[in-house]
Amino acid sequence: MEITETQFERIAPLLPRQRGNVKLSNLTVLNAILHVAEHGCKWRGLPARFGNWHTVYTRMSRWSRNGVLDRVFEQLQRDQVVRIKVEALGLDSTSVKVHPDGTGARKKTARRPSASPAADGTPRFIWLPRMPERRSPSPSPPATPTTPRRAAGS
Repeated sequence: MEITETQFERIAPLLPRQRGNVKLSNLTVLNAILHVAEHGCKWRGLPARFGNWHTVYTRMSRWSRNGVLDRVFEQLQRDQVVRIKVEALGLDSTSVKVHPDGTGARKKTARRPSASPAADGTPRFIWLPRMPERRSPSPSPPATPTTPRRAAGS
């Protein structure tokens, strides 16, 4: 989807005037923005015919902050040059998860240095597996042999 020269003339007054030595025209930048929106590619993946991706991104960012893009796309939809309709929006847990630090949880910032600076060096841990303590059996009387019980009726 690209805007032609005649379609661009309708929205040209809504765009800022280009001053100085500008390599990319507003039409080229607008078509590049539409290309990214249509194909969902990254800015770095913009085809070379649109020029430097960073230039396009910078101008798009500036236009977005100043409300230019809102006015341009509103006019394009009013003239039915571009028809944008959001049909579905999907979120999954990977786009919703937030680390506890991002939710305002308390952070551990206070350090408690010990009396000896040498002790504050690299912590050293030694992990020793320990078996649960077993009580030593108290000396018991020797076991007496028991006779097995017989089943009833035998």
